[in-house]
Amino acid sequence: MKAAKAPKFFLSRRWKPNKWPFYVLIGIELPLTVALLALFGIASPDTYRTRLWQDGADNGFNSSPTTGLYAAANYRPYTTPRVWSQFITDYNVAIVVLSLFIMLVKSIMYMLHVFPPILSVVIHIGLTIIYAVSVDYQASNDTTDPDHPQHGAPWYITKKCSVAHDKNNVHYCTQAKAAFACTCAMLGIFVTYLGFALYSCVPTRQQREEYAEKQRLKAERWAKFETYQDEETGETNTSRFPVPETPGIQTLNPMTPRTMAFNTLGGTKDLPLRTHFSSPNPTSTSPPLAIRSPDIPRSPMSPGFIGRIGADKSNGKAPEIEHFSPQNGATPQLYFPPPPKTSKK
Repeated sequence: MKAAKAPKFFLSRRWKPNKWPFYVLIGIELPLTVALLALFGIASPDTYRTRLWQDGADNGFNSSPTTGLYAAANYRPYTTPRVWSQFITDYNVAIVVLSLFIMLVKSIMYMLHVFPPILSVVIHIGLTIIYAVSVDYQASNDTTDPDHPQHGAPWYITKKCSVAHDKNNVHYCTQAKAAFACTCAMLGIFVTYLGFALYSCVPTRQQREEYAEKQRLKAERWAKFETYQDEETGETNTSRFPVPETPGIQTLNPMTPRTMAFNTLGGTKDLPLRTHFSSPNPTSTSPPLAIRSPDIPRSPMSPGFIGRIGADKSNGKAPEIEHFSPQNGATPQLYFPPPPKTSKK
């Protein structure tokens, strides 16, 4: 028997080389996510963004926050630089909350073995893109003021925090620098996740052979259902629908408990009462239900009933009741009890 030929390419569902690299990445991502959640939460909505903007303007590093007011007063178009906009502050808070949720879900799914590498590729491509946008906004330039253009990242990233014009802004500068560093670290973690997932999607030689063997067995199993050979002509035909093979003697019909019960009771057709009620001329051979209880007395008004009260009162016997059948020729008579006697005072 020839060995199964391995397929050209398919996506692997196993992580490789083992499960520990994923746990190591989770252990690095968790503290970074908590740190970013705290830093971006402190910075929202505008704790130190405008302060650092004005401090850079005082040092001549970038434009002033009042540049937009002068532009509006002179009817000139003005757009707030991306690095100093409210959008980047809200955006950072949103992406860190989203990444925290995804981290919790993917870690649980990975431990339950329902997180294949291809799903990790899709998720971490998205996380890589949104964190790359955050890094780009935080390190964008500010050229709105021609006298003080800022080409490249803002001053709190490129310079030491000790150069701050207002010494009260030093710790704010440190927080902004730490937030940018943690964002870059998170971007590197997600890129590592992406590379690890892409590497795991490529199957090994052993996985290709196992996959090819499964496909061969599946094809052989379905081939038995799709083709059959005619016993009379000897021709091989292809069936439209798969016919399962029943083990044992093929000429016997399968017996169900219901069929066995009706065969035991003598009924070989369908329910006996169905034809009895549906047809005026029943074909059922079951005996009619004509059982009577001769010992139970009927009502005095019913035909065939004659009551006779014995006249022997000396022995204290109760009145005897006799039953007569209309077949003996006797005429039934009705008995009416006498009216009750009135008591004398």
